[in-house]
Amino acid sequence: MTNQVLDYFISNIGKNSSEMSPSALGRWLNGKLIAVEEGSLIVEFVVREEMTNPGKILHGGVSASMMDDVMGMTVFSLGRENFYSTINLSVDYLLSAKVGEVIYVKSKVIRAGKTVINMECEVRNNEHKIVAKCTSNLVTTGIKM
Repeated sequence: MTNQVLDYFISNIGKNSSEMSPSALGRWLNGKLIAVEEGSLIVEFVVREEMTNPGKILHGGVSASMMDDVMGMTVFSLGRENFYSTINLSVDYLLSAKVGEVIYVKSKVIRAGKTVINMECEVRNNEHKIVAKCTSNLVTTGIKM
């Protein structure tokens, strides 16, 4: 059986979220879909000034939002019938990112149960150094997609 949602994501590699995301936050973050495979996505983001904190580095809440959004996209790409929502998000911030830097967010499904999906995600810079990483669980909501 083919996964039409996964096929949709594959057909949109190279496009920005502003062109395809149903999420207002996703459109604002405006990442570019770089790679798609079952259970994993890579999205490229450019750090914009409005994404920074007073120290002029990527705001932790924005990097957490990037990871949460990419993990949500990844769960959606599994082609499940119901919408899944984040129930926890544990983030480690390891390195800063400045305005103009390109960063990459990569998600990975660890275990996809019927009700809960466990995931990991990380943000890396152009030098492949980890900027932030997280673990998360998403739960089915019963809302049909």
